[in-house]
Amino acid sequence: MDSGTHLVMGISLGGLALVDPVVASEPATFTAVMAGMIIGSQIPDIDTVLKLRNNAVYIRHHRGITHSMPAVVLWPILLTIILSFIIPDANVLHLWLWTFLAVFLHVFVDIFNAYGTQALRPFSKKWVALGVINTFDPIIFGIHCFGLLFWAFGANPVITFSIMYVIIIGYYIVRFALQKAVKHAVHSVIQDENFVIVAPTMRFFEWRVAAASDTHYYVGRAYRRSVTIYDKFKIHPIPQTPMVQAALKDSNLDSFLSFSPLYRWEISELENGLTEVRLIDLRYRSDNRYPFVAVAHMDEANNVVTSYTGWIFSEDKLQKKLQIGAS
Repeated sequence: MDSGTHLVMGISLGGLALVDPVVASEPATFTAVMAGMIIGSQIPDIDTVLKLRNNAVYIRHHRGITHSMPAVVLWPILLTIILSFIIPDANVLHLWLWTFLAVFLHVFVDIFNAYGTQALRPFSKKWVALGVINTFDPIIFGIHCFGLLFWAFGANPVITFSIMYVIIIGYYIVRFALQKAVKHAVHSVIQDENFVIVAPTMRFFEWRVAAASDTHYYVGRAYRRSVTIYDKFKIHPIPQTPMVQAALKDSNLDSFLSFSPLYRWEISELENGLTEVRLIDLRYRSDNRYPFVAVAHMDEANNVVTSYTGWIFSEDKLQKKLQIGAS
């Protein structure tokens, strides 16, 4: 989920924590728990700072180790120790329990996005992405805002947020049902697909569709149970030439491959004598473009002159990024 949704979720969980008699009766514990819930609902995304280094590092590691099983255990312990020093009268056990819930729910709800997390680490580096909730879901965000507004005007927070989360659980169930219906519709249209990704958008009934058969890639959109295929690409194995192999070892292309399960490739000769190897993720079609790419420019000796990976919405901006990398 996005940072804003994680924030309102953390505050709401702080209100729900008043169901705990210890939290409700001890102001110091409530203050510490509220701080723990807010920070705990954000701290797994601390790896966002990796973007300051470069996109390759960010793409490879975002929602990785900070969202792993050990991290879910260690973050609450760390926060409990820090907050216990700041608010020494807080009940340590109850502070840890509620902070653990905040961290766990952050990682848990991220699993339902199309981006997903590596929540199974260290047992597996597989990305777990159920793809039923958009990274920013206006309905989930709005429900939390209404709940917080009711609390601000004097409503009982335990009752308010209990009802709110029951509604949200029901919403998740509806989203799974919609996704299943869309997958069935995709099968009716393509019929021979052996891999399909149905990803949510901000619009309730609209979904992105990317699929692969033995011979073709398919990209489209679904609205309710109506599926429209916009692009169909013949599948060609990427050439196993020394140049291509050298390009795929580049950190930008390697990070792209670690993240993207469905992509096509293009190789072209440039006017300056270099060769461009481009990988194009098929999951994020927007305005007739595929903005998530990885590109490497290779010289005649199979050296990477410049490379880039990330979300680019115009060819001019991509070329400027590549020029900066080459300078």
